[in-house]
Amino acid sequence: MTLNRISTSLPLLLSLCLLAGCDQGSVAGEQASARPVKVVITAAERDQAASLPGVVRARIETDLAFRTLGRIVSRKVDVGDLVHKGDVLAAIDPLTLQLAVKSAEADLRNAQAQLENAATTETRKQKLMQGSAASIADHDLAEQQLKSAAANAAKATASLAKAQEQLGYSELRAEFDGVVTATSAEMGQTVSAGQPVLTLARLEQRDVVVDVPEAQFSHIHLDDRFNVALQLDGRIRAIGAVREIAPQADPNTRTYRLKIGIDQAPDIFRLGAVVTATPLGAEKKQAITLPLSAIRHQGGASQVWVVDRSTAQVALRVVELVGPASAPRSVLVQSGVREGEEVVVAGVDDLVDGQKVKLGQELRP
Repeated sequence: MTLNRISTSLPLLLSLCLLAGCDQGSVAGEQASARPVKVVITAAERDQAASLPGVVRARIETDLAFRTLGRIVSRKVDVGDLVHKGDVLAAIDPLTLQLAVKSAEADLRNAQAQLENAATTETRKQKLMQGSAASIADHDLAEQQLKSAAANAAKATASLAKAQEQLGYSELRAEFDGVVTATSAEMGQTVSAGQPVLTLARLEQRDVVVDVPEAQFSHIHLDDRFNVALQLDGRIRAIGAVREIAPQADPNTRTYRLKIGIDQAPDIFRLGAVVTATPLGAEKKQAITLPLSAIRHQGGASQVWVVDRSTAQVALRVVELVGPASAPRSVLVQSGVREGEEVVVAGVDDLVDGQKVKLGQELRP
């Protein structure tokens, strides 16, 4: 009877032992699967590549020159001088032009005397013809001479006006209000017609000239607004808009030239000032910085392991990379992770989705 009880209880005892062994193995396996990892707390890096250096220049800059040959006898302005429309900036020796005016005046007086004589002759011939004392042919000849004298008088009048106008060319006057930005001739120098003497720029119309690399050119369009700041004092800013884009790249630098209008900028944005131009909104664009070791490449996609603190498990995320970061051996992540999340940076190829992990030392990118 005792033997029967033992044989009946033996299977039950064996079952309990097996269940206990299985529970201990499960606990041990669960503890063994918790893999220690190192993580990094994601942080955003401000995109600095959008800022471009530029120089303030006048939108309208004109080379002024004398319209006739002559020797410069005076130059009343230097670089940096402010001038107003009509101001005399320089002058050449007017003697030759003055003599030309006197000669034209004498020619006009001679032509006017001939005209008066021809008019008198024509009147006399007409009276004689009416009294049959002169022929019709004589009167016609007198009329022809009168018309010729009138034409000569008109020609002499035009010649005098031309000579007087050329005398005005002896003075170089400002065509508009502006500032002198360059001089090309000195007193005593003989200049030909059209040879630049000085350069005058308008002050009220200014541009920021920026050379943009090819990689950033495709993102810029006409009327795009830029935040322009002085490099010496970044707190002084102005807003400008792209008004001109070069149609082709510079053959040497492979950059495209932009002209950003800043007509409403403060006067401290002087011509030649060095500035920094940043597209409006570009300073708000941020990307997450991660070490290269955190990126896992599989199937043509970039992935990272994100740690959930509450469950101590990892989840696989697909991320979009935008390029290298400013820190060495780091990349910029445009999307897929948020700032402040914890990302595994070591052993990314040995984890599985949902795996338990034990956090090691937290790193900063």
